[in-house]
Amino acid sequence: MRVLLSLLLALVVAPAWAGPALDRLSLPKGFHIAVYSDQVPQARELAVGAKGTVFVGSMDAGKVYALTDTNHDGRADKVRVIATGLQLPVGVAYHKGDLYVSAVSRILVLRDIEDHLGDPPKPQVVYDKYPTETHHGWKFIAFGPDGKLYVPIGAPCNICDKDRDYAKLTRMGPDGTGLQDVAYGIRNTVGFDWQPATGKLWFTDNGRDLMGDDVPSDELNRLDRVGEHFGYPYCHQGDVLDPEFGKGHNCKDYVPPVLKLGAHVASLGMRFYTGRQFPGHYQGAIFVAEHGSWNRTKKSGYRVMAVRLEGGKVASYEPFITGFEQDEQAWGRPVDVQMLPDGSLLVSDDLAGAVYRVTYDKRGR
Repeated sequence: MRVLLSLLLALVVAPAWAGPALDRLSLPKGFHIAVYSDQVPQARELAVGAKGTVFVGSMDAGKVYALTDTNHDGRADKVRVIATGLQLPVGVAYHKGDLYVSAVSRILVLRDIEDHLGDPPKPQVVYDKYPTETHHGWKFIAFGPDGKLYVPIGAPCNICDKDRDYAKLTRMGPDGTGLQDVAYGIRNTVGFDWQPATGKLWFTDNGRDLMGDDVPSDELNRLDRVGEHFGYPYCHQGDVLDPEFGKGHNCKDYVPPVLKLGAHVASLGMRFYTGRQFPGHYQGAIFVAEHGSWNRTKKSGYRVMAVRLEGGKVASYEPFITGFEQDEQAWGRPVDVQMLPDGSLLVSDDLAGAVYRVTYDKRGR
């Protein structure tokens, strides 16, 4: 029952016109969005290999996908399944020729993957001692500038106190050794990245449910030192004590968010933009994929947002792609964002089963 509930919360029943409907989307002037591939059911995290292969984790029958654009026309013409039968292999991370995949309690690796796309190797186990719960058990993963793999452990519930066994971020060496806790009080982060200028880790976190339509907010956080606690389950959004677990606690004892993203928007993948294709004011900005609410009276999220920073502080928080949801019906749900070497931006969509590519033409065409 818990597995079924988790999957229901993650997915939305598609309306009759489900599928990529790009004419419904709005972007700033000069930007264009096109289908990179519409053959990736339940597409989740994205990673890009050294040779340009786009890897996609998914919730589709335990599959991991590899997309290649062999004729360099901006659209994948080959879609391969490189792993199957895994448990919710949502997370993918490319590191020195190898593809790391999260599968709830296990971290797996496919060695030298770009040289074996047509005959992929059997996944090898790197680490297999993460919790087995599937409620917030699927994992976004990424390698940090320290060469270590960062892996979250989400809370196995909407709201509960599991001390420091859950609701945290961990890291390990590429070989699975040296496991270390990095941060605590994180309900469910499904997106993080390191700011190029400072090397600091920023991450999204999903707020709890069942406190109303407008509280608590999802969070955009920054880790300044290892071991910081971001409040869950005692304090939400930096200033709201939990009605059940907040007694005896003070929000001032926890790290507040850098930015409140809005209640129930389901903020997931986020990346710093370091490319040169987009206008200069996007340099160093954070793109955030907001998957969208599932239990709010009026839907929120269902968009990609841009967070611009100045001096380490938020200067603006503005819509970048909207239109995945209209008239309280959603045809798409953004999950992750990932930059390609040419500076274009990929966006995964698990409801439409697609990956999109956003480009910019300064002439506005």
